[in-house]
Amino acid sequence: MLQKYEPVIGLEIHAELMTQSKMFCGCRVVDSVEAAPNTAVCPICLGMPGMLPVLNHRAVNFAMRVALALNCKIQPHNIFARKNYFYPDLPKGYQISQYELPIGLNGYLDIVLADGTTKRIGIRRVHMEEDTGKLTHQSDGSLVDYNRSGVPLLEIVSEPDIRSGEEARAYAMRIRQILRYLGVNTGDMEKGVLRIEPNISIRPRGSEAFGRRVELKNLNSFRALADGTDFELGRQAAILDSGGRVIQETRGWHDTRRETFSQRAKEEAEDYRYFTEPDLPPLYIDADWIESARAAQPELPQVKEMRYEAVFGLSAYEAAALAEDRGVAEWFDAAVTAAGKGVSPKTLANWILNDLFRLMNERGRSIDGILVAPAALVALVDQMERGAINQTTAREVLAEMMDSGRDPVAIIETRGLAQISDEAALANVVDAVVRANPGPVANYLGGKESLLGWFVGQVMRETKGRANPTVVNELLRVRLERERT
Repeated sequence: MLQKYEPVIGLEIHAELMTQSKMFCGCRVVDSVEAAPNTAVCPICLGMPGMLPVLNHRAVNFAMRVALALNCKIQPHNIFARKNYFYPDLPKGYQISQYELPIGLNGYLDIVLADGTTKRIGIRRVHMEEDTGKLTHQSDGSLVDYNRSGVPLLEIVSEPDIRSGEEARAYAMRIRQILRYLGVNTGDMEKGVLRIEPNISIRPRGSEAFGRRVELKNLNSFRALADGTDFELGRQAAILDSGGRVIQETRGWHDTRRETFSQRAKEEAEDYRYFTEPDLPPLYIDADWIESARAAQPELPQVKEMRYEAVFGLSAYEAAALAEDRGVAEWFDAAVTAAGKGVSPKTLANWILNDLFRLMNERGRSIDGILVAPAALVALVDQMERGAINQTTAREVLAEMMDSGRDPVAIIETRGLAQISDEAALANVVDAVVRANPGPVANYLGGKESLLGWFVGQVMRETKGRANPTVVNELLRVRLERERT
């Protein structure tokens, strides 16, 4: 359906900043879902006459760090403006925002698509503003909670460089990951601290003119973002194919019916009558402040992924999985440092992504809540690689480490888990297993050599998993061949 048309999509992402107090007053920032309504408000954030705003310095610093992470040029001269409109969740009758002179301009973000290719998405601007209140609609009216009113908000506006729902999802997910890495936003879309609104249009392929734009709202997950965007593209194409005309409007996404619905037509561009906020002086950001913010930046996820692939030889999947969460990435980095030239980063990555993650999921813990230190995992894997224990035992020891935090060597010694590698001792067990199973022996000698693994399992059972599987394999081959004579 879209073969004749080119999708043109830009995203507006609104991210609440994790400051202790609001953007222009001293009210504390609270969880708008958990806190009692209208308990974190004051005359300033309620817009009472005569109240003067005071800019939150920490919010500016957070905004600058986000703009730097998105490769924006920081504007040394910033001005706040009044965005004028009337709505029940806006107590002042205007929103303090930035218009002509935002904090960041002309950035970009590289995203990796499903086929492994990289695409650069331009970022038009990053600007600061205050959040609005929260409306709850009921059958007999609407309720408004102003706890969220005045919370520091950052708006990230992309260029219309996105061409599909999948690209929109990849871009938005990378933005959320960066915000989390910087520690400025939790990324919790269900609680509304991160809100994503795509502007969607289509145009005939080869055309430079933009089509009529539809803004999509009510997207509370990345799946909804991708599916809603793709549905809207298909809807607009069907309208044009039938000779109709796309209406410029705001549409919502119905998560159950998996379709968009009209919320509000806006054939004319909205006029917010922006003018300079008279109660706030211009904000000047000097070079020292910019460099201070730059120095506070962590290694960003895309940089970590490239380093993991280039330096440690990890696959793109492994690198992305480890770098997804900053805590996990830093835990892995600490393990690599502890290993030195011993256990390889590749081996450590496999243990983290498979065994450690499995145990974390079973126990409902994050990386910050586990009792296993990075150096302890290195010590455990080192014991396995030196032949002191086998892989099965190593996994058993790791599970105990997760629950007790004990040293792996101490667990091995206390429980007598050291691997049996003595050939004489294992030969007796192998001989007993072979003599006790004449049927499988006959099948093995008859050509079913895959049964060797079954015999290994029997030996491991007899030794309670402590036998060295390499030694057992060799002893079994020799012992079974003796049965031919």
